Amino acid sequence: MTEPIHDETHGGALGSRLNWLRAAVLGANDGIVSTAGLVVGVAGVTGSRSALLTAGLAGLLAGSMSMAAGEYVSVSTQRDSEMAALAVESRELREQPEAELRELTELLAQRGLSREVAREAAEQLTARDALKAHARVELGIDPDELTNPWHAAWASFLAFTVGALLPLLAVVLPPPGPRLPVTVVSVLAALVVTGWTSARLGAADPGRAVLRNVAGGALAMAVTYAAGSLLGAAGV
Repeated sequence: MTEPIHDETHGGALGSRLNWLRAAVLGANDGIVSTAGLVVGVAGVTGSRSALLTAGLAGLLAGSMSMAAGEYVSVSTQRDSEMAALAVESRELREQPEAELRELTELLAQRGLSREVAREAAEQLTARDALKAHARVELGIDPDELTNPWHAAWASFLAFTVGALLPLLAVVLPPPGPRLPVTVVSVLAALVVTGWTSARLGAADPGRAVLRNVAGGALAMAVTYAAGSLLGAAGV
């Protein structure tokens, strides 16, 4: 008999990879919508290519830096909490190893193992790596897979930047006449892609996700364009 071959990734590694990919898609989506709303709003006031480029670049840089800083702070806080929990668990393992062994046995038994098997498994896991065993079973943390805040910050920065480049280029490259229609169509097409991708990654209905995404982006552009047109008409 031939042994089965498993090429796919299992467990937490796959979940972590999907979370990162989903976050990248959503970051790009934010870049598309926010920058599109900004440049379309400015287009309601003026058709100056330099003004649109300046506004778009300012929005791109401000948005990407904000996303990166927010993600860094968020992930740093999560990592600090996980490290603190691991430190407490490490101290408890040093000070009361028997109590921790009983606790691990109980947790494994709650997952469907018999008391005897749970005790044997707890002893083997403790002998191999007690802290890692308690971190995974008791805390739901993998000490080897703690998220790096710098990685998260750079990922958010790049995802937002990539998304923001599309409406920025769409509004400054075409001639003045078709500039606005080209931008709107390009943005809506990109939102179809990001909505479909995020839905597939989350095993959700793509139709609903695409509809929500496109409707939200269209509403944002309509509101900002109306605001810009009113300001332009008022001579602001």
